[in-house]
Amino acid sequence: MSAPAIPGYFSKYANIVLQRDAAGILELRLHTQGGPLKFSAAVRSQLLDACLEIGRDRDNRVIIFTGTGDDWCAEFDTDPATKADPALSLAGRWDKQFWEARKLLQGLLDIDAPCIAAVNGPALIHSEYLLTCDIILAADTAAFQDLPHLNNGVPPTDGVHVLWPYVLGPRGRYFLLTQQKLSATEALALGVCQELLPRGRLMERAYELARTLARQPTATLRYARVGLTQRLKKLVADELALGLAVESLAAVSKALEGG
Repeated sequence: MSAPAIPGYFSKYANIVLQRDAAGILELRLHTQGGPLKFSAAVRSQLLDACLEIGRDRDNRVIIFTGTGDDWCAEFDTDPATKADPALSLAGRWDKQFWEARKLLQGLLDIDAPCIAAVNGPALIHSEYLLTCDIILAADTAAFQDLPHLNNGVPPTDGVHVLWPYVLGPRGRYFLLTQQKLSATEALALGVCQELLPRGRLMERAYELARTLARQPTATLRYARVGLTQRLKKLVADELALGLAVESLAAVSKALEGG
């Protein structure tokens, strides 16, 4: 019996490595040129498209979402080739971001397979993506923060304002407005992650959990994910668009005022 064909989208993305085993466990690993991920407009576009393809592929039964090297994502990519299309106007760039950012969070939640985050290091940029996962494991070197928004003079309302208060309760607003950096130990105590592991044990544990889940019937896995994410989907649907709109307005105002 020949091995199943590898889907074409597995090798499609410059910043995403995809691999799947015979049990249907899909590992999604983010990177920049083989090292820790540096976030960019190109990464956001790739991750959006990848989520749509992953969600359509019913052979993906359990997802492991992780990063590369010492950081999950702790800085931006300064390569001009990864930035938004320079031909777009200021309004055009924010219009594209408004569309992609809404669809990306929805796309992550619309993957009908249990998702395990394996946070391999500091998650300082777009840490809210990890909060769409059902199980969050963290290396003891991990940390969580919303670093970029206030540093760039824009409000933290691009999805962090939905998911962090969901996880932390009222403390989520404090976390965002003070740019609090949670250590792995603090994140565990606050319920951000459910297990804290030595870095070298992180992926082993993620696969242990994934293999246990993969013993369940596919329909059970898919419908568990649907049921467990329904409240989050509603929150995102109700609150994300306004947050992105006011972030865009603040950014455009800042640019026009020369701030």
